[in-house]
Amino acid sequence: MRKLTLLVLFLASFTLQAQSKKMDKMIDDIESKVIEWRRDFHQNPELSNREFKTAKKITAHLKSLGIEVQTKVAHTGVVGILKGKKPGKVVALRADMDALPVTERVDLPYKSQVTGTYNGKETGVMHACGHDTHVAILMGVAEVLSKNKDLLKGTVKFIFQPAEEGAPAGEEGGAKLMIKEGVLENPKVDAIFGLHISSGTHVGNINYKPGGAMAAAQRFVIKVKGKQAHGSRPWQSVDPIVASAQIITALQTIVSRETELTKEAAVITVGMINAGIRNNIIPESAEMIGTIRTLDYAMQKKLNDRMKEMVPAIAKAYGAEATIEIASGTAITYNNEALVTEMLPTLQRVAGKKHVRLVDAITGAEDFSFFQEKVPGFYFFLGGTPLTLAEKDAPSHHTPDFFIDDSGLKLGVKTMVNLTFDYLNMK
Repeated sequence: MRKLTLLVLFLASFTLQAQSKKMDKMIDDIESKVIEWRRDFHQNPELSNREFKTAKKITAHLKSLGIEVQTKVAHTGVVGILKGKKPGKVVALRADMDALPVTERVDLPYKSQVTGTYNGKETGVMHACGHDTHVAILMGVAEVLSKNKDLLKGTVKFIFQPAEEGAPAGEEGGAKLMIKEGVLENPKVDAIFGLHISSGTHVGNINYKPGGAMAAAQRFVIKVKGKQAHGSRPWQSVDPIVASAQIITALQTIVSRETELTKEAAVITVGMINAGIRNNIIPESAEMIGTIRTLDYAMQKKLNDRMKEMVPAIAKAYGAEATIEIASGTAITYNNEALVTEMLPTLQRVAGKKHVRLVDAITGAEDFSFFQEKVPGFYFFLGGTPLTLAEKDAPSHHTPDFFIDDSGLKLGVKTMVNLTFDYLNMK
């Protein structure tokens, strides 16, 4: 009996190894196609809620694979459903599709020359955050899984999401709208995986963090009202610019002097100031717009409360009036600890244990967080920096010099394929 059991185990192991080698060969073969897709998307970027050509290309590819396709989800989103041969759980894989209002400076054969309008201004359009790589990777994953659906125990839902960077003013969009329209239902999703290419991580490496991995983001608008006067007679004015300057300085003390930063990081940034029209006129009003980043909801509430107390009080001290509005943005990108523990061996097997690195949380934000509020999710970071460049010297995301080495895409495909199979085969 013992010999028979050992034989069964040996045959099962041999079969799994053969299947793994087969899929590895398929991923190797598809790499050039994934890179070609990525470069096409990079050269033809589209802003949030305007990803029409991107969606059309994704739809055509999924249909060519025999995958059931839903279109126009949350405006331009595409959802593919692949059912395995055997019943089982449902896993979702997500890629975001939108580009940014950034004019590319990188000299590439596939450099973006696209222009568009953002907030009423003409601008270049660029995949300056790597969403082009995310889409191409997931298209590759769909092709590999569709050709191995007889081995799938369960269902895979491919979510190609628009407007991760935020919907245009006056519009809904992104993950929140996809959820509202039922993307996690019919069939009901049990878990979701996502990745983000990282400009500051070498190709071949994967970074991850259980729990809070990325910050919640909020947008605030402060309006200061003073009294207009000639610039040569400031004593006749109530200067909203001076009051604004004092508010900006004081806001930083909330983080540096009132926030327990050993617990979690927090950020308050004023990113826009609008005031005045001429050098010798003290204006009547000023407006400041900024962002708040937090990794703990109790800390978020404290920052919000103190800002609401501080802003009008400081303005009053300078004879002005001020209001503040704080709008919710994304939630904390929270990686389910149990799911991370279950799937970490998969990452380590695929990338090599030394290439899978536990990192600290970052204050960037992701609307993948909304999916994680509904179902267990795991979001990790895939290396995209060339090995010839120090990680610290890599150009930042959301900048004109942002660059990703295409050689990192294959690991993304391999990781998502293996996470899918391993998750669906877990008891």
